[in-house]
Amino acid sequence: MSSTGFADKRGTRRVPRIVWALPPVVVLALAFLYPLALVVQQSFSPDEGGTSLTPYGEVFASQSFRDALSTTVWLAVGSTAGCLVLGFALALVIAFVPFPGGKAVARFIDVFLSFPSFLITLALLFMYGTVGMANGLWTDVTGADSGPFHFLTTPWGVLLAEITFFTPFVMRPLLAAFSGLDTAQLEVASSLGARPARIVRRVILPEALPALAAGGSLVLVMSLNEFGIVLFTGAKDVTTLPMLVYGKAILESDYPAACVVAVVNIAISVGLYSLYRMVSRRVGA
Repeated sequence: MSSTGFADKRGTRRVPRIVWALPPVVVLALAFLYPLALVVQQSFSPDEGGTSLTPYGEVFASQSFRDALSTTVWLAVGSTAGCLVLGFALALVIAFVPFPGGKAVARFIDVFLSFPSFLITLALLFMYGTVGMANGLWTDVTGADSGPFHFLTTPWGVLLAEITFFTPFVMRPLLAAFSGLDTAQLEVASSLGARPARIVRRVILPEALPALAAGGSLVLVMSLNEFGIVLFTGAKDVTTLPMLVYGKAILESDYPAACVVAVVNIAISVGLYSLYRMVSRRVGA
């Protein structure tokens, strides 16, 4: 075949490569780029008609948007920090502390990654909800009218649910990094009298930093856009950017404002995803 892709050695005319590339490009444009363009266009289209920056000015000036933005950021940062600490500790145990079923636990992490976020939230509700097992046990033992566990409907409950769900996304790259770690370094450090904490700090942690950065970046992106956990916890005082989009579009029918919030959320997500890809490339290198 010639370098242009039009004919092979026998002179048979072949389909140009651009023709093969055209269908997926069209599907991508119709399924993703066109709806995205509509959202961006609607964000510049106030209800009065025409094209204006008025929706952006109104949204940016509203207290609800500023509160949702700050809540989204602190939940995402808090979830990421919690996942990094918990994921590193659990990965250390699975990788370096022999115990029965360790390999099964490591394989289960891969399965856990496929679970929907609302499933984990429902499990927490069954355990710590108002009528959950923990409160039920408390009332049975003490005879009280209600149990003490009501934190799931608070920001801390949302944070707990996000850390529970996203921690395996940090553990997966960590376990991969630990599997390639030269155990001879650990044995030498141990033979020289180094305590486990020092071995972790001086030997294991430097090797784990790229995996921690990759996993943390991924968790930051996903927690920034998390909707199901906030919705299923029933935390009425917790409004994130995705929840604000839902409220503006579905509850208030204010589509220009909803599109403005969506554009802001997309811009932040794309920026963080670019950071995640950059970190992932460095880890791969």
